[in-house]
Amino acid sequence: MIRRASVAVVACTIVIAAWASLSAQSASWAIQNARIVPVSGAVIEKGTVVMRDGVIAAVGASVTTPTGAQVIDGAGLTVYPGLIDMGSTAGLALPPAPRAESPRTTEDVERVKADYLRRAHFRAADVTNPASADLSRAAAEGITAVLATPNGDGIRGQSALIMTALQADQPQIGAVADPRKGPLVLSTPVALHVTFSERPAGGSAYPNSLMGVIAFVRQTLLDGQHYGRVAAGEGGAPYDPALEALQPALGGRMPVAFQANSAAEIIRALDMAKQFSLQPIITGGFEADRVATDLKTANARVILSLDWPTRSESLAPDDDEPLAAVRLRAQAPAVAAALAKAQVPFAFASAGLSKPDDFRLHAARVVARGLAADRALAALTIDAARMAGVENRLGTIETGKAASLVITRGDLFDEKATIAHVFVAGEKIK
Repeated sequence: MIRRASVAVVACTIVIAAWASLSAQSASWAIQNARIVPVSGAVIEKGTVVMRDGVIAAVGASVTTPTGAQVIDGAGLTVYPGLIDMGSTAGLALPPAPRAESPRTTEDVERVKADYLRRAHFRAADVTNPASADLSRAAAEGITAVLATPNGDGIRGQSALIMTALQADQPQIGAVADPRKGPLVLSTPVALHVTFSERPAGGSAYPNSLMGVIAFVRQTLLDGQHYGRVAAGEGGAPYDPALEALQPALGGRMPVAFQANSAAEIIRALDMAKQFSLQPIITGGFEADRVATDLKTANARVILSLDWPTRSESLAPDDDEPLAAVRLRAQAPAVAAALAKAQVPFAFASAGLSKPDDFRLHAARVVARGLAADRALAALTIDAARMAGVENRLGTIETGKAASLVITRGDLFDEKATIAHVFVAGEKIK
């Protein structure tokens, strides 16, 4: 218990120190005469936002610009909170799936594959790359934070919310050690991620089927429960990093994000969450509208992928498609409106989109398919921040919150709108 508490304190100290280091270098800015959409309150048709030391110092219709601040004339511009992408591998230097070196038995191969499928201790925060071009491109399109998510199969590891377009960490004078590298980490861990793959990496070794992966994940969770009980006893248990990392999820202190698109996959994930008393988040969610009642009953949240299904390139133009595939593609942009009606909390993820600007443009298509614009904006900002546990720092334009803003010419959900400026923690990056 002492070990876990010490690690948590050190991690928290590192995050706070890094935030302070970055903020100290930020200039003062004022955006004047702009339309401001704070999300937390009524729209300010003509007002000023003042940023200082990386945070919002003042916002309102009668705010005075401080002496020395750099000024942007906001006439004809609209200011929104920075967008949050709740599912991306941008900025991650992810290791490849491991392979058994010179295996002599089937057990050797299965051991390596099992370790790969039970990576609860893998932390996205540890493999972030501040020089990532993907992060810079995302920032230029108004995405100021992303949920960096481990890839892979089975129990994939822990996600982290990171800022985009940041410089490398500053040297730490007198620090004994720094276990984190990469961009400033806003929150880690955010969730434990699980994927039930039909063909998991690692070849033909067990598990090599969907049912095998499901059984493997379930057994690992059972092993984690047993490990927790033994570790809590007088004798303790031999340290196992993967099973140790499962304890917050099994104890209800960390959400578990299940990758699931079809209605059947979502129900399967909810059933497993119920069996182990987990806090479920569904990622992907292409058919979440069909099981909205089940999601509501399970108090589940959804991270909807905006990388929707497309017609297979292998099909000839005159080839027929299965009706289910046609329905899935046609209905995907309308799922968010159905979840909003059912009062199921949700946010959005790029999750594979090839171009960062498609994140906003696909959100605009969601609005066109029935989701209220203010609800869509909330999903891109405060609801995403709440899901990541940083609603006290991101998601709205309020005094004291991070100065992460996107300024547009035109309405955010107008496909003809353009991104005029972007600020990340008070740093102007566009």
